[in-house]
Amino acid sequence: MSGRQDVPAVAGELSEDPVRRVSQYQRVGTNARLRLFALLEAQGVPKGEADDLVAALEAGAVAGAQSEVVELDGMAPASRGAVFADGWDDGVTAVSEALVGITDREWARHGGRSAGAAELAVHLADVRQRERADLERLEAYIRETVLPGTHPHTTARRQVLEALGEAGGLCTARTRNADGDVIVCTLDAGHYDPDDKPPFKDGKPGGWYKADASIWNDLGAACIPHAAI
Repeated sequence: MSGRQDVPAVAGELSEDPVRRVSQYQRVGTNARLRLFALLEAQGVPKGEADDLVAALEAGAVAGAQSEVVELDGMAPASRGAVFADGWDDGVTAVSEALVGITDREWARHGGRSAGAAELAVHLADVRQRERADLERLEAYIRETVLPGTHPHTTARRQVLEALGEAGGLCTARTRNADGDVIVCTLDAGHYDPDDKPPFKDGKPGGWYKADASIWNDLGAACIPHAAI
């Protein structure tokens, strides 16, 4: 198993959700640790020494975070008052002490990590295989059961195609209705025709779009011009 799989290639692939992003970092860290143990073993580094090296790297990383947290002491916004500042500094102290404790614990339990790396690798491979199987079953259900139940050129069908990663051929024009909801065109890309105005809509030509019962054109104040060609 290559420890490089599941590692985001660029920062843009990381989630915008902080909690989910931490989970991504944890997965990347686990893969990197397994990869490092494999490389050290291939170079003939004894397991005990490999444990020490990895433990030192991980303890150093936490210690670096602790140093940054300590620098926040006394940095509370003055406009929030003295009570807020006291709470701020107490919080910085609590987090700093917690990070020091994590560093001590990680260093103290470093022994035997390389010996368990192979077992962890097998476990992770099994988990990923089951996750892939679950995703394949879900995709099959959506494709065979959900998609056939949607009608062409409807928001429901577009949402299913987006879930399947197959909405690339749809129009990207969108507008906002009176309730503030964003409506995205459900027609195929390339349908744009400034002169193709619905006979029951009054207005200047400018390209017309349709999503379920909503129809609008490029001249609407909240519209984004047709982009998918």
